[in-house]
Amino acid sequence: MPFVFNNNQDIFHIRLKELELQAERIMDPGLKTRPVAIISSSHPNGTIVSLSPEAKEEGLFHGMKVSIVRKMSHGVQLLPYNQSLYIRVNRYVYQSVSMFTPIVEPDGVDGFYMDMSGMRAIRGHVQNTGLSIIQRIQARTSISGMVGISVNKLVSRIVTSVVPEMIHEVQGGNEAQFLSLLKPLVLPTVKKKSVHRLLRFLCVEQVSHIQSMAGQANEFRTIFGLYAIQLSREAKGEDSSVVKPFQLRDCILEQTVLPEDTNDENMLHAIVKDLAEQVAFKLRKRHQVANKIRLEVHYSDGHQRDRTGRINGIDDSSVIHVCRKLFNKANKRRNRIRSVLIDVSEFRPYVDQADLFMTKESRNMALSKAVEKVRLKYGVRSLQTADIFQVLGRDDKRA
Repeated sequence: MPFVFNNNQDIFHIRLKELELQAERIMDPGLKTRPVAIISSSHPNGTIVSLSPEAKEEGLFHGMKVSIVRKMSHGVQLLPYNQSLYIRVNRYVYQSVSMFTPIVEPDGVDGFYMDMSGMRAIRGHVQNTGLSIIQRIQARTSISGMVGISVNKLVSRIVTSVVPEMIHEVQGGNEAQFLSLLKPLVLPTVKKKSVHRLLRFLCVEQVSHIQSMAGQANEFRTIFGLYAIQLSREAKGEDSSVVKPFQLRDCILEQTVLPEDTNDENMLHAIVKDLAEQVAFKLRKRHQVANKIRLEVHYSDGHQRDRTGRINGIDDSSVIHVCRKLFNKANKRRNRIRSVLIDVSEFRPYVDQADLFMTKESRNMALSKAVEKVRLKYGVRSLQTADIFQVLGRDDKRA
């Protein structure tokens, strides 16, 4: 079946470059001028996922093993891969870009495809629309990004991976020309080991060489076998895949980055208590409890530990008890702690049973609701216990 080419589509690819680093620096402004590397795992075979320009100046690079990093540099701040935080930032960005079109598909944690077909008549020139999207993301989340525009997902994504400009458009019909001077690895099929080995053996250094080879269909099929058709289409910039919207995971996320890394138990218990109160407050607003709560402890040396449980009561005391128990199970290292995160999901309705006599649970709920009235009127942070206020003060760095 011949490939059907559609020149009337406008497919945007939004790339939030080094999203992980941007998110960490928003959470902790003290990291803005420091060499920082975010690692996939604290184990020696873990690798660098994202890093700051300052870390690059010290000789570090993406994919470098953690064991090598620890030998090379003691001045780089290693941070564990905080997936919950990045998903939360991704969700905020998703909400921002969804204001421009309902057809949005996430591309990993740091990218989005947007089908903007038919929007020219409403929004005008697509590059101006791209600028509006980037400005909206920046205003709502403080995250910077870039936009690639073309008639399909393949070329738009390649644009944001190779073009340094904030906004770049490849006009319909110019896909093959745009790709011709690029290295073959920009094409997804080239990442297949067997295809990559063949291209290296044939000394193929540009996509234009693949385009020329594909002109000899029989020989091309003999060389690349099952991958021949897809590789030929990709080299020409052809892609028939559609942008598929998805359903966001429903969750509550709360995180605190400590003013200073510490292993002071009193301070840490106050932090956990504060996070638990925020979770309880939101659960009461939803009238829900949760089948799953995960508490993560992030240490200053890049290690991370977590424990999971469930929440059956939504008064402050019940949620605090669960969170403290999970924290005590997770925190089994002597190293200083950098941040604590709570991720709550798998919700179910909360049934509030009326008791004829006052019980401990009903007293706790009555107290929680009294505090809640104040917070609903003056803000969630308006009422704090002394231990929490002493730790956080006015420099609250909670996400």
